[in-house]
Order: sequence, then structure tokens, then C-alpha cells
Amino acid sequence: MLKQAFVGILAAASFSGHVNADEYKFTIGAFYASSDSTMLVKSAKDTNSYYLLDFEDDLLLTEDQFLPFFEFTYSFNDRHNIYLDWKSLHRNADTPQLGFDIEIPEFGDNDDNFLIDGEAKISTTLNIDILRLGYGYDIWEGDNYTVGASIGLHTMFVETVFEGNIGLCESRSDPNALCDTATFTPRIVDNALTAPLPDVGVYGSYEFYPGWVFNAHAQYFAIKYDNVKGSLVDIRAGVQAIICENWHLSLAYNYYDVDVDIEQSRSILDTEFRTFDYNINYSFTGPMFAVSYSF
Repeated sequence: MLKQAFVGILAAASFSGHVNADEYKFTIGAFYASSDSTMLVKSAKDTNSYYLLDFEDDLLLTEDQFLPFFEFTYSFNDRHNIYLDWKSLHRNADTPQLGFDIEIPEFGDNDDNFLIDGEAKISTTLNIDILRLGYGYDIWEGDNYTVGASIGLHTMFVETVFEGNIGLCESRSDPNALCDTATFTPRIVDNALTAPLPDVGVYGSYEFYPGWVFNAHAQYFAIKYDNVKGSLVDIRAGVQAIICENWHLSLAYNYYDVDVDIEQSRSILDTEFRTFDYNINYSFTGPMFAVSYSF
């Protein structure tokens, strides 16, 4: 009796890869991320040298952790889909001693840099939130498969906070000069960045057994406009299973990588000087688990 009821549920719910009427789908879950975050900073000893500061190796931020995510999908008119999802990665750590002095830029119009004392304790916070909004169209549909294309926008909200023995390098006639006269005092440097990156992608679903669906998507984009350039890669593949009517369990593997670079310069006596160079790269790789409800 229980077996017959379960088979009936599968028959009624299949195929979940596409719908013939409007459908709303809410998904909540968690992913186990192995993160790699870097930031390009200026050497305090050599005006022509830059150092790739690693938040995990140099600043001791946690590399592996469980993180939450949320997704919403609205499917309508048989082939059209609107999706919205959000991921969050917030971390902080204390570093007893960095081992080398670095200059970091301050966001704003005053062209000031800050000099971090590599011999003193530093506290670091790196908060990253990723919001994705997009539209997908099912190009090919069959009894047990769907293949489509999508366009969307990934918006990355990044906050970097450094707290410790930090000196202020005020605006100078030569921005490329060494900052060797700064007075170190307890200070907090809080920079926030919003990086919107459009994307194009493909996705597909294949029901290989009643109630069991293989899903995958791949999204990519690279842009260079004025003084901003960036790129992103978002790939996910996994399996979704029906547990009861309207409820699904999903297990997937995700690879995500985004790179944002912002440069700024100003003219002094008809000479262009680079005053601001902010580059941050963030990637995570790991499994994802989620529960979905659709109606």
C-alpha cells in the first residue's frame, strides 16, 4: 500500500524539469565551501612592487566552513523562468604578526592610503554576499529532459575591515612615493565594494529514473569597462529527488570563481599617477545540500 502511494506521488510529480503551468519554487540549504580569497596590495618597501595578500594563508581566515544559501524560482508560460538566489560568506580572524608592511587604499575621493604595520597584531574581517538575479528560457524540451539558456546579473557585496596598528599616508604630490613618514596608531580601515557582473549561461535537466533528476548549469562572463574589469565562472551539477508531493531533496557540487579589479588614477602636473588599485579574487568549491518546496 505504501509502495503504491509512493509510486503515485512520483507519477504525479514527474517530470520536475519543466512545468506546464505557473510554478513557484523555494529552496534553502547549505554548502561546504573551501574558499580562496586574495587581494592585490602595494608593498611598503618598493613603490613598483605589489603583493598578492592571501586572506586564508596570510591573515588566517577560515578556509573551510558550512555556509547558507537561498534560492527562488518562478516558472511561467511553459518555458520561461525567473530566478533569484543569495549566498553569504562572513569571516574574521586575528593575525599575531603579518611579517611585512603593506599599503592598502581607502575607498573615496581623498586618495589616502593606509600603511599596515607587519610587526603588530592585526584583526581582519572579510564579508562577502552574492546575489544572483536572472532569466532562463527552455529551448528544448522532451518527456524527460530540458535544455535552456539564461542571462542574469551576479552582484557581489564585499566588505574588508582591517583593525590594528595602522598609519595614514595622506595625499602626496607624488602618489608613487614611499609612505615612510606615517605615524602608527590604533585604527580601523573599513572598505565596502559592490561589484555587479552580468552573466550568460546554459542549463539542463534529465530525469534518469522516475522522481530522480540530474540538474546542471554553467555561467560565465568577463567585462572590462573604463577602469573596472571582472570575470566570473559559476558551475553546478547535482541530483534532485522527490521525497513527497511538492517536496524535493538536492545534492550538488558547485564551483564558483569571481575576480574584480578597480584602478583609479589622477593627474598631477600633466602626469598620470595610479592612486588606487583594488583587486580581489574569491572562489569556493564544495558540495551543496538543499530542501525545496514547489507549488
